[in-house]
Amino acid sequence: MKKEENAPLKIESLAQGLRLFGLPEPKHPLIAIINGAHDQLDMNGFRQNHVLSFYKISYKPNLSGKLKYGQSFYDFDGGGLLFASPGQIIGSNDNEASVCSEYTLLIHPDFFLGHPIAKTIKHYGFFSYSANETLHLSDDERATVISIFKMIETELNSRIDDFSQPVVLAQIELLLNYANRFYKRQFITRKAVNNDLVQKFETLLDDYFNSETSLSKGIPTVSYLAEHLNLSPSYMSDMLRSLTGQSAQQHIHNRLIEKAKEKLSTTNLSVSEVAYTLGFEHSQSFSKLFKTKTKLSPLEFRRTFN
Repeated sequence: MKKEENAPLKIESLAQGLRLFGLPEPKHPLIAIINGAHDQLDMNGFRQNHVLSFYKISYKPNLSGKLKYGQSFYDFDGGGLLFASPGQIIGSNDNEASVCSEYTLLIHPDFFLGHPIAKTIKHYGFFSYSANETLHLSDDERATVISIFKMIETELNSRIDDFSQPVVLAQIELLLNYANRFYKRQFITRKAVNNDLVQKFETLLDDYFNSETSLSKGIPTVSYLAEHLNLSPSYMSDMLRSLTGQSAQQHIHNRLIEKAKEKLSTTNLSVSEVAYTLGFEHSQSFSKLFKTKTKLSPLEFRRTFN
C-alpha cells in the first residue's frame, strides 16, 4: 500500500493534464499550449512526482541554477527551456515543477503519426536531459523562442482546418531545430567547464580499467559514467560529441581498444582472457569490436609484434 501511495501520478491525456492545471479541455485532443501570462494556473496538481504520456516543452522566465565555475557564471539570466518526453518522471522538487512557465506546449505522440517528425523527435537528446541541464537563453534566443510559441498559439486558437496540422508541425520542428542550435551554443559558452568534465570523464574511464572494475562490473556503460559525473547520459554524450566529435559510447569503445592493444602487445594473455579482463562476457563480441575498429583480428594484431 505504501509503495502505491508513493508511486508517481500518471497523466494519461492532455485533457487530464489541463484539468490538473485548473484549465478547460484543449480544442485539439492531441496538442495544447498554455500561456502562463494569461491563464490562471493551479500548480497544486503538480506537487507530486508525475509521469507524462506526452511531450512537454516549457519556457520559464525565472529559472535558478545558472552554472557557476570559479568566480564566473556561464549562463544567461533570461530564463530557459525545459523538455520532457513520454514516460519521463518529473520530480515535485525539480525546477520544472516549482517555477511557473510563460509558455508550455503539450504534444501527444499521436499528433506526429504519419509525419517524419515522429522519428526525428527521438533524435533530440535534450528531451531526456535532467532539470539542472536546462537550456539557458540569451535575450535574442528568448525572442526567437517566444515568437515561435506565439505562432503556435495563434494557429491553435484559430479555426482548425486541413492546413492546421502541417503548419503546427513545421512550427514545432522550427522550435526543436532552434533548441538544438542553442544547446550547441551553450556547450561552447560552457567550454571551460565542459573541458573539465571531459577530463574527469577520461580519468574515470582510466580508473575503471586500471582498477580492474571491469572484472566485476563488465564494460563501463554510459549511464555508469554519467552518474559519477552527475550528468544525464544524453547530456553527457551530446556534450562530448560537441567538444570532441565523438559520443560517450565511442569514447568507451576507443578506450577499450587502447587497453586491448596494450594487453595483446605486452602480455601472453589469450584473446579470451583479454576479453574477460576488459569486461566482455563473450570473446566473440570483443573480437568483432576489435576488428571493426582496427581492421585486424586480435590475433592478427598480436602477430604484428612478433
